[in-house]
Amino acid sequence: MRPKQSAQKLNRVINAWQTLAPDKSFGGMTLPRFKAVAQGAQDAVASLHEIEDRRTQAINQRDDAFVAFFRKVELVVNGVCADPTEGPDSALYEAMGHTRKSERKTGRTRKRPPTPNP
Repeated sequence: MRPKQSAQKLNRVINAWQTLAPDKSFGGMTLPRFKAVAQGAQDAVASLHEIEDRRTQAINQRDDAFVAFFRKVELVVNGVCADPTEGPDSALYEAMGHTRKSERKTGRTRKRPPTPNP
C-alpha cells in the first residue's frame, strides 16, 4: 500500500471506530490503545510533511537568490562591455560565457538556387 493510501486507511479506520463503536474493543485493543499505536505512523507522516515544506522553502530561497545573482551578473557583463580596455570583444567577456563580437555570425544566409530534378 502506498504511503498516502496508508494514511487515509488509518484515518478511515479510526474515524469509523470512533463514530460507530467507540466503547467496543477489537483485536484485543480499545480505541484509545489503537490510537496510541497509530500515533507513531501519524507522527512520521507529519514529520515528512514538515521536511517537504522545508525543502520547498529552501528551493524557493535558492531560486530567489539566483534571480538576484543573475541581475548582478547582467550589470557586471554590461560593465565589461562598456569598459574601454575590455569591451565586447575581450577575452574576459568570452571567459564569462559570452561570444566575442568578432566571433559572432552575421546571420546572413545565402540561398542556393534549387537543383533541377533529373
